[in-house]
Amino acid sequence: MQSIESEFVFALCNPGSEKALKLEVETTSLGWRLSYQRRGFVTFKGDAPFTLDSPTPELALARRYCLSLGKSTTREEAEARLTMASRIQHARFFERKLQGIPSSGSPTLGEAVGTVVELGPHEFWSGLHRHSHRLSPDPAGDSGITMPEESPSRAWLKLEEAARFFGLEFKPGEIVVEVGCAPGGVVLALLRRGVSVVGVDPARMADIVLKAAIENRQQAPTDRPWFFHSRKPAALASKRDLGHGVGWFMSDMNQSPDVVLKECARFCRMCPDIRGVLITLKLTDLTQITEKAKWFAALAAIGFTDIRLQQLAVHHKELALLATRD
Repeated sequence: MQSIESEFVFALCNPGSEKALKLEVETTSLGWRLSYQRRGFVTFKGDAPFTLDSPTPELALARRYCLSLGKSTTREEAEARLTMASRIQHARFFERKLQGIPSSGSPTLGEAVGTVVELGPHEFWSGLHRHSHRLSPDPAGDSGITMPEESPSRAWLKLEEAARFFGLEFKPGEIVVEVGCAPGGVVLALLRRGVSVVGVDPARMADIVLKAAIENRQQAPTDRPWFFHSRKPAALASKRDLGHGVGWFMSDMNQSPDVVLKECARFCRMCPDIRGVLITLKLTDLTQITEKAKWFAALAAIGFTDIRLQQLAVHHKELALLATRD
C-alpha cells in the first residue's frame, strides 16, 4: 500500500463537546493547533505531517479520529479521495446530532477505513484511519442501536452502546453488581444476555426487571439469570448483600466521579474476584476531562491495568469509564 500524508487530522465528537475536546488535546500535550471547527467536527494541524500509521491518541471525547484528506462539495468527490480505503463509512450532521449511517459488515484489524462526513448540503470531508481493536467498528463510533420500548430507562442504551464500542463480551452465568440500578435499564440488558445482577439502589425497580427477582441472595438459582435487589444506599451495602462470584462492578449513580470511584474501590475490596469495571461518569461540565489522569490513577490503585475513557454517541455530559485487570 502506498504511503499517504496530511498536515491535518479531524475528530468527530458529540455536538457540544468541541470545547472540551480541544481542552483534552491541549492537556494531552499533542502539540496540535486548532484549524477548523463545526458542530461535532474539529480539525487540527500538527507540527509534522500525519500518516495513516501515526500513533493514534486515545481521546475520550473523539468518537472517531481520522487523517484528513480535505473538503469536497459533493459526496462523490469526497469518496473519490479515498482511493486507499478498502471500505468507506458515512456520517452526517442531522437533526442536531452527528450520526453514523449504518453499513454492512465490520472492518477487520489493520484495514484502511475511509470516512465521508456530511456537514451540510455542499460540505463533505474525507478521512482515513486504520482499524484497531481499540476503535469502534461503527461509522462515526455510532452503533445505531435502538432502545426497546419496554426498557425502563436510557441506561439500557448506554450499556449496549458501551458493549459495542469497547467490544465487551459477557458470559451467561456471570454476576454483575450495579450501583444506582433503578429503574433497571442496565439490569434488563444484562438479564437478556444471560447475566445475573445484584442491584444496589433504595429506589423501586421496574416491573419488567422484577420478573427475574429473587428474595434470597444466598440461594440464587443456577439455571437462569436472576436479579437481587439490595434496596439501600450504596454506602450501606455489605458483603453479605453481594454474595460470592461477582465479576463486574457497574455504576450509573448520579454522583460525582470522586464519589463513584470511592464506592468502586470499596466494592472491589468486598468482591476481590471483580475483573472489570464499567462506570458512567456524570459530569457537571465536560471540561472536567482535565481530571482524566486522576480517575485513571484511582483505578490503577485498585489493580486495574487496562483503562479506557470514552464519550459515547448516546451520552450528554457523561463519559463511559472501563477498566479491566488484563
